[in-house]
Amino acid sequence: MPEGRVQRRLAAILAADVAGYSRLMGADEVGTARTLREHRAVTVPLVAKHGGRIVKTTGDGVLLEFPSVVDAVEYAVAVQTVMAQRNEGIPEDRRMLFRIGINLGDILIEGEDILGDGVNVAARLEGIAQRGGICISSSAYEQVHGKVNAEFTDLGEHSLKNISRPIRAYAVGLTANADRLVSSPYLQLPACPSWCCRSRILVAIPSKTISLMV
Repeated sequence: MPEGRVQRRLAAILAADVAGYSRLMGADEVGTARTLREHRAVTVPLVAKHGGRIVKTTGDGVLLEFPSVVDAVEYAVAVQTVMAQRNEGIPEDRRMLFRIGINLGDILIEGEDILGDGVNVAARLEGIAQRGGICISSSAYEQVHGKVNAEFTDLGEHSLKNISRPIRAYAVGLTANADRLVSSPYLQLPACPSWCCRSRILVAIPSKTISLMV
């Protein structure tokens, strides 16, 4: 490529975090760190399984890139399905639930890092996702509708912080057979390496169903 030319590509960006992580750490720092490490032992292998890569981790958060937005949404559904199972029987105030935001957009490439508006939108969608929820942009919805085993709810347009234009968002709801995306070995994995406990993951609970793949 010509010297000085900015490198770009179209990609599916997934931003995620742990809802209420500061509160959980305040209540039990050691136990929360251990629990996150155990959950990451399950979710980290699913990234590669769905063709994605970990761009970077920040505290309890993670930024992922996928060449396919279908793969990104299927990864998110798989993660939230596993987490719902792993949180069964745990008191509500001690549950570790992820919020996930996904956008399909143009990104800037800087070494192994990714930058730009496409990344910022994904991060802001994470912020409006419910606990245990997935929130995707309209650009992502247009590509995955009818291709992913999930239900979608139109949340309307949102004015997101530092985003110059309104973004139409969709909540992604899990279906009864969403667990087909997760094979049983992912429920019983050894502890992950020390770096992955710094990650965080981004699915929202729908109020009305507008589409269901069958």
